[in-house]
Amino acid sequence: MTDASHLTGSASAPLVFGDLQGCCDPFRQLLKKAAPARDTPLWFVGDLINRGPKSLQTLRDVIALGARATVVLGNHDLNLLSVAAGLRKPKKGDTLDDILAAPDATDLIEWVRHKPVAHFEHGALMVHAGVLPQWDVTMTLELAHELERALRAPNWKETLAELYGNEPHCWDDTLKGMDRLRVTYNALTRIRFCTPDGAMEFANNGGPSAAPPGYLPWFDVPGRRTRDTTIVFGHWAALGLMIRDDVLCLDSGCVWGNKLSAVLLTADPKQRVVTQVSCAMKK
Repeated sequence: MTDASHLTGSASAPLVFGDLQGCCDPFRQLLKKAAPARDTPLWFVGDLINRGPKSLQTLRDVIALGARATVVLGNHDLNLLSVAAGLRKPKKGDTLDDILAAPDATDLIEWVRHKPVAHFEHGALMVHAGVLPQWDVTMTLELAHELERALRAPNWKETLAELYGNEPHCWDDTLKGMDRLRVTYNALTRIRFCTPDGAMEFANNGGPSAAPPGYLPWFDVPGRRTRDTTIVFGHWAALGLMIRDDVLCLDSGCVWGNKLSAVLLTADPKQRVVTQVSCAMKK
């Protein structure tokens, strides 16, 4: 792929990137290889930073794209906020120090904190991890906006401190307060498997075959209310690049030495173009 803009109906179709995770050099290579037209929106499924070798430069590159870039937050991006707020200590393998030590660290953190956790446009819903089967697009966006408002509020550190935890592990229309926000956070940024009733499981990060008894990938739940909407996500390196008409997983494991992927998200699935580059780093 040298210039995707010549494809029919693709002039305004976004080019969606998988989890960058601080892999700045492959990102630059992929952007050059895909060669999107100047008016092509660039979407990112979250986890811009962490684990890769150049988290700070990756973050700066995406910020430099300005309004052209649409980013949803992933669990690693939110982990940066937690570490910056003093709520958590960096984990082994984290590569956040260069961001936290940057002279403009406060501005960088503020930029991250004000990004959305879900985005709907061009008939596609972009989240980092997934959605619960009981949610349609309207409900997903409503819940996402609630979480976004909480993370942008003056007491955002208190909110963030209460988000961590696996309970409640399923959706209930009567949920309120932090329980409601926590379920939203876990679904949008952490989910891989759930039961047909939407009960989430967080212990397994293997591929679909690793599903515990009674669980299945969230996107394969029968009757999922977003089944008629294209959902774009990342988060699941063991699943890898998966291109279906209704769901696209773009986490092809760059930070694990595999590939970094981007897809031109045309309305017609037959016109979607995949571009990839190899990633040299191995974890």
